[in-house]
Amino acid sequence: MLRCCVRYGIGLAGRIGRLPLVTLSLSSSSGITVRPPLSHTHSTSISLSNHSNPITASKRNLRRAQLAVSSSSSKAMTTTNSSVKDPPVANKVKHELELFGDVRVDNYYWLRDDSRSDPQVLSYLQEENAYTDFLMSGTKDVEDQIYAEIRGRIKEDDISAPIRRGPYYYYERTLEGKEYVQYCRRAVSNNGAPPAVDDVMPIGPDAPPEHVILDENIKAEGHAYYCIGAFEASPNNKLIAYAEDTKGDEIYHVYIIDAETGTPVGKPLVGVTSDLEWAGDTALLYVTMDATLRPEKAWLHNLGTEQSNDMCLYHEKDDMFNIELAASESKKFLFVASESKTTRFVFYFDISKPENGLLPLTPRVDGIDTSVSHRGNHFFITRRSEEFFNSEVLACPLDNTSATTILLPHRESVKIQDMQLFTDHLVVYEREKGLPKITIYVLPPVGEPLERLQGGRNVDFIDPVYSVYRSESQFSSSILRFSYSSLRTPRSVYDYDMKTGISVLKKIETVLGGFEALNYVTERQWATAPDGTQIPLSIVYQKNIVKLDGSDPLLLYGYGSYEYCLDPSFVASRLSLLDKGFIYAEAHIRGGGEMGRQWYENGKLLKKKNTFTDFIACAEYLIEKKYCTKEKLCIEGRSAGGLLIGAVLNMRPDLFKAAIAGVPFVDVLTTMLDPTIPLTTSEWEEWGDPRKEEFYFYMKSYSPVDNVKAQNYPAILVTAGLHDPRVMYSEPAKFVAKLRDMKTDYNLLLFKCEQGAGHFSKSGRFEKLRETAFTFAFMMKALDMVPALSSGGN
Repeated sequence: MLRCCVRYGIGLAGRIGRLPLVTLSLSSSSGITVRPPLSHTHSTSISLSNHSNPITASKRNLRRAQLAVSSSSSKAMTTTNSSVKDPPVANKVKHELELFGDVRVDNYYWLRDDSRSDPQVLSYLQEENAYTDFLMSGTKDVEDQIYAEIRGRIKEDDISAPIRRGPYYYYERTLEGKEYVQYCRRAVSNNGAPPAVDDVMPIGPDAPPEHVILDENIKAEGHAYYCIGAFEASPNNKLIAYAEDTKGDEIYHVYIIDAETGTPVGKPLVGVTSDLEWAGDTALLYVTMDATLRPEKAWLHNLGTEQSNDMCLYHEKDDMFNIELAASESKKFLFVASESKTTRFVFYFDISKPENGLLPLTPRVDGIDTSVSHRGNHFFITRRSEEFFNSEVLACPLDNTSATTILLPHRESVKIQDMQLFTDHLVVYEREKGLPKITIYVLPPVGEPLERLQGGRNVDFIDPVYSVYRSESQFSSSILRFSYSSLRTPRSVYDYDMKTGISVLKKIETVLGGFEALNYVTERQWATAPDGTQIPLSIVYQKNIVKLDGSDPLLLYGYGSYEYCLDPSFVASRLSLLDKGFIYAEAHIRGGGEMGRQWYENGKLLKKKNTFTDFIACAEYLIEKKYCTKEKLCIEGRSAGGLLIGAVLNMRPDLFKAAIAGVPFVDVLTTMLDPTIPLTTSEWEEWGDPRKEEFYFYMKSYSPVDNVKAQNYPAILVTAGLHDPRVMYSEPAKFVAKLRDMKTDYNLLLFKCEQGAGHFSKSGRFEKLRETAFTFAFMMKALDMVPALSSGGN
C-alpha cells in the first residue's frame, strides 16, 4: 500500500506506499487497532483542561472579529453574509513528545481516534464539514454548473474495450444515471480463429447474447461506499472471484460465484487484501494483513473448504517488508514476492504441482530488487541493484535458476520499468528523458538458446508529453494491447501487431460537448532547481483563450514520492478549468521516477527537501515565463503529494494564491515514530527512521504539522476520509487545527472529511464528480472568479 493519492488521470503503477489509486475525480490499497501511547519513545504529559469541549469560546470571538474586519478587504476569501458562522477551533490539550532531548508539543493529539467512534472527535469533524458547507454556500450555483458541465461530457451508457480471454470477451458496462459498473461477457463467435488487430466483438440480434456476471449497482445498495478491488475469472471461465470493500478501509471480503448463475461457491474469504490469483480452476492464492495492515501472509485456498483450513504458503515476519502476488502471462506459474522499498525477492508456485508449495526463485539480498515472469523453459527476471540502478533483464532455465543470462543490459539513460511476455515476443516498458517508451523484441523459438537481444522495435507516439500503460493481452498471440493518453488526447486503447507494426484503435474515451483536441496545446518545459537540476514540466491550455501574458489562472499539480511516475494523461473533467482560461501544469519533481531511478533516490530520505524546492522552482519558472502570477497560481497534491503541498505552504506561502491538500500526509514525524500505524515500518526506507537522530531532526525540519508558523497563508482546502488506512484522518485534522490557531491572515481555510470513505474518497463515479466540482469552485472562489449571484455570490 502507498501513502499516495494521485488525481487528474493517473493510474496506480509500480509498488508504492502512501499513494492513491487514481480516483478519476479529476482524471489512475479497516478497521484499525487501537494504539497505545508512544511510551517506548516519548515521555507524555497531558493537560486535561476542558477536554470535553473541543471548541474554545475565546477563539470563536476572535475569529468572528477577524472575519468581520476582513470582509470588506478580502471578499473573495471570506463570507460577507450578515450572519457570520464561527470557524471550528479545536481545543488545545497539551501532549508532549520527547526524543533526543527535543520536546514537541502536539496540542491536537486528542483528534486521533482509531475506533472512529469518539463523540467529541466526530462532532469536531462534523463542525468542520458544516463550516465548509456554509462558507461555500455562495458558490453552490457555480459548483452545480461545473458539475453539470463535467457530467455532460460523459457518455453515461458505454462499455470498455472488450478483452478476449479464451472463448469469451470480457468488458465493463456503465448505464445512464448509474454510479457503478456491470461486469459482462459475451461469447466469441469464431473461437477457433487466432486473435488479430481487426477483431471486433459482435453485437446486435445475431451476436451471442450479453451476460451480466455482476452488477455493482445492485451490490452497492445500502452501502455509503462500495468498491470491487479485484474481479478474476478462473482459467476455465466457469467461476469468478471478486474482492469487495464496503467501508473504504481496504479490508476485503473475497466471494467466489458461478459465472453463469451468480450462485455463491463456498463461504467468502474474510479479512483479506484485494491481491488474489487463481491457482488452476479450483484453488486461489490470497494475502492477509497483520494488525498494522501490512500484507504479511500468502495463503492457498481450495474451493469448498473452510478458510480456517487454508495453507499458509509464506509468512513475512520482517515488518519492513510486504508481500504481493503476480501471475505469469503463460498462466503456468504464480509468484509471491516480498518487498521493501529497496529489496525484493520472489518465490514461485507451479500450478501443475501444487504439492510442491512455494519454491525460491530469486534470493533475498539487501538492495537487489527483482520481478519475474515465465515463458517456455525459462524464467525472465527484471533486476535492479545499486550498481545497475535502472535495471537489466535476465533469463534463467526453470531447472537451474542460478544460471542467468543477460538479455538486456543496464543503461544509465534508460530505465526498464516493466516487461510483458508473449510466446514469441518480449515487450519492455522503458523511460528515457522523462517519457515512457514501448520496445518490442523477437524471441527465439521455445527450446532454443536465449542470448542478448538486439534490434528492438519502438512504438511511435505523437504528442510531446503522454502516458502509456500496459493492458491485458493474450500470451499466445502476437497482439499487444496498451492504453495511450496525453493532456489533450482521451484515453485510447490500441491493439498492436508485433509482427507487422500495424496498430488499430479499439476504443477511445468519448468526450461529449463539442470537445476538439486541436484546440488544446501541450508542452514540455524545464525549470531549474536551486542545485541546477533541470525539472520537467508538462503543460496544457486552450489556445483560443489563454493569453500567456501572466494574467491566466494556473493549477500546478505535484507528487514526487515512491518513484511514482506522474505521466501526463487526459481528464475530461479538467476541461471545465481549461475552457475557463486555466492553464494546467504537472511538475515532475524528484522523488518520483519520471527521469529514472536516480531521480527517485535524489528525492527521498535525507534528500527529501529536493522534492519541495523542485516544486517551488517550477512555480517560480511558470511565473517568470508569464504563464501566471502569484495572484493566479493554485497548487494541488494528494496523499504523499499532500505532504508536498503542506511543506511548500510553510516554506513559501507568498508564492501561491490557493492550495488543495487531498488526504495529505502532513504529520510525518509523529506518524513515522509510531510503528503501530499502517505503513510506518515499511516506509522507513522511503522517509527515514526518525528513531535515529539524523533522520529525526531532518524530518522535523519539513514535516508540515511541525512547521506551521505565525505567517500569512493562501486560501487552503484540506480533505480527508474518516476510514482512510493510508493517511489517518487525524493528520489533516491536526494540520487544519494548527493553521487556524497560528496563521495571521484572513484567507479561507476549509476542511472536508468524508464520513463514509477512505483514501480514495467516495466510490460512485458521479459522487466523485461532485467532489471535483467542489474543488474547482473553491479555486474559482479563491481567485475571485465566482460571479455575483442572487444568493450572495462570494
